[in-house]
This record gives sequence, structure tokens and C-alpha cells, in this order.
Amino acid sequence: MKTCQGMMIFAGCLLSTAALCASQDASFAKKAASGGMTEVAMGQLAESHGQSADVKSFGQRMVQDHGAANDKLKAAAAQENIQLPTRPDSTDQKAIDRLSSLHGAAFDKAYAQTMVKDHKKDISEFKLEARRAKSPVQNFAQATLPTLQEHLQLAEKLPGEAATPNGQ
Repeated sequence: MKTCQGMMIFAGCLLSTAALCASQDASFAKKAASGGMTEVAMGQLAESHGQSADVKSFGQRMVQDHGAANDKLKAAAAQENIQLPTRPDSTDQKAIDRLSSLHGAAFDKAYAQTMVKDHKKDISEFKLEARRAKSPVQNFAQATLPTLQEHLQLAEKLPGEAATPNGQ
């Protein structure tokens, strides 16, 4: 009887762990969806509000890469029955609104700083998600991480963003 109870407890732990993982996947996916939509919106602003050709080009890359990542995230979330937001959350929307009021060199500087800050934060969150148990959302995080790391390197070279020592 103890063995059977032990197995039931073990099974209960597995169910609790699975529920926790699903909850973490859902939380991550919702944040990633909001962030991805925000990157696309800010990229579109960079194309229209930016002064530097590098900023405009980077913005175009954000629209392309994050647009594709958003589609992949939707597919992964659907496999886990996660309902994603259809627009950026209020914090992300405020950042979009702030950038939309800027033009030229002021936009370039604020956009570059925002992209560096956002990509550092995203990389940290994606690394954490990528380390967890296997799931479609975790696989998405793992597959997207190298692109985010490349984006950070590019963002650190944008006009208005002070380069860090040794390009790191």
C-alpha cells in the first residue's frame, strides 16, 4: 500500500510540475508575444522616424525577424492551447508611444538605447525559458535566442548607442 501511495504522490508531483511548466510557458509566451509585436511596431517607427540609414535598416530587420518569430510563437502557443494577446501590453504600448513622438537623431538615439535594453532583457528571459523542460514554447525560445543575440550586437552598433568595451 505504501508503494502505491508513494506512486500516487509521485504522480501528483509530476502533475504539479507539468501544471507549473504550462503556467510558466503561458506567462513567457504572452510576454514574448507582446514584446514581439512591440519590436515590429518600433521597427516600423524606425523606418519612418529614423534619420540614420543604419537605424532604418535595423528597423526593417526587426519587422522582418520579429514578424517571423511572432508567427512561430503563435504556432507553438497553439500546440499548448495558450491564448496570446493581440496587441502589446500597456507598458510596451507606452514605449511605442514615447518613441512615436521622436524624429531624426533624437529618435535614433532613443531607439538604439531601447533596442539594447530590450534585447538584453529578452535574451535573459529566453535563456531562462530555453532551459526548462521540453515544450513547443521552450523550443521556440531556444530557436529564437541566437537571433536575439545577433540583434543585440547590431543594436549596440547603432548611432546614439555608446558601444561597450570590446563590442560586448
